[in-house]
Amino acid sequence: MTTRILPAVGDPDAARSVTTLIGQLPDAEPAPPVTDSTQLVDTLARLASVSLDELPEVVLVHERIGPVPALELVREVALRFPAVGVVLITADASPVLFSAAMDSGARGLVTLPLGYEELASRVQAAAQWSVGVRRHLGAGAEQVNGPGGTVVTVSGAKGGVGTTVTAVHLALAARASGRTVALVDMDLQSGDIASYLDVQFRRSVADLASIADISPRVLQDAVYVHETGLSLLLAPAEGERGEEVTDRTARQVVSALRGRHEVVVVDCGSRLDSANAATIEMADTALLVVTPDVVAVRAAKRTVRMWERLQVRKAEETVTLVNRHHRSTEIQPPLVQKITGTRVAGVSVPAHFKELQAVVDAGRLHELDAKSTVKQALWALAGELGLVQAPAAATAGQPGKQLARAGDRGSLGLRRRSGGR
Repeated sequence: MTTRILPAVGDPDAARSVTTLIGQLPDAEPAPPVTDSTQLVDTLARLASVSLDELPEVVLVHERIGPVPALELVREVALRFPAVGVVLITADASPVLFSAAMDSGARGLVTLPLGYEELASRVQAAAQWSVGVRRHLGAGAEQVNGPGGTVVTVSGAKGGVGTTVTAVHLALAARASGRTVALVDMDLQSGDIASYLDVQFRRSVADLASIADISPRVLQDAVYVHETGLSLLLAPAEGERGEEVTDRTARQVVSALRGRHEVVVVDCGSRLDSANAATIEMADTALLVVTPDVVAVRAAKRTVRMWERLQVRKAEETVTLVNRHHRSTEIQPPLVQKITGTRVAGVSVPAHFKELQAVVDAGRLHELDAKSTVKQALWALAGELGLVQAPAAATAGQPGKQLARAGDRGSLGLRRRSGGR
């Protein structure tokens, strides 16, 4: 049996050493090494989207991989791609690290400097485990994207551009199409999802910061189920508690939520901290909200460049939404795309704040009229991003049809009037 091995090694010299030794293993088929955590996860996701059989049996993670720490990367790969055996390469052979590696989901640990016998033994054991898991899953499995579904982050180029309104309505659109949806407020110091949806709940994401392993029971206690059916994980009421939420906590929370929901929408606000950076890096889609004015577009450009410098997200992998758009504005979506280097969404949200004012002031954003052009644009965006189920995707630009299924009388009335012309 041929064993496909994908090494994740950041240091070029270490990568050459690992690749050379792998090439000497019997029946081994080494892949070109990936140099950072983002490239590893992206590579595995691309292979998994084709078929379970395309995934390598073994992934070797070097202790000096970055920007995500090695143990956190092992945990993420084990959670998202459970049919892949992960082996950690490290100079620390202590029982403490061995226990931590096993808790993170590693199938073995190889110590530095690398030895042929030890590496062959660990790779063989991980490969056999991987083959057994795939046999259990069945040859007919079409895709293993890890547990759960799509994660979308919504960030603002600066404050006040409409980030939270966008995040809430993307989640509502996905929920109206019949999907299970979690909405997370990761704007840890000034999150407002609770205010927009008229929620008073004492638990928040900060309560999960001290939990080493977030079980379904622990997660359920921290989540508030809204009347719309959304599962809400809110920001702490005391902004200073946001400092308790680390990048490790964020990765655990997002992984746990995506394991129980088909769609996870995360409001990241406009401030970048370690938790938000980790969330954006993990996301399937990173949405950046901007308004068509010079200050906001410059802020968007700074944000995108910062994400690239920190290896959080590449510009071409970011989707920009132009909010409060008007035909008469000098800055149009093509110019935003040229300046930021991102892909601009095909949908722009019109500048009709009066449609929102009443529901925002009442804290009932979920009751926005189906005839609202703002709502129609945001729900069309949900369709463009693939957040609605296939039957609803065909009518993503016509949220009235989706709302009608959910019992929205306003959309029914609109449809009757349209049919009577």
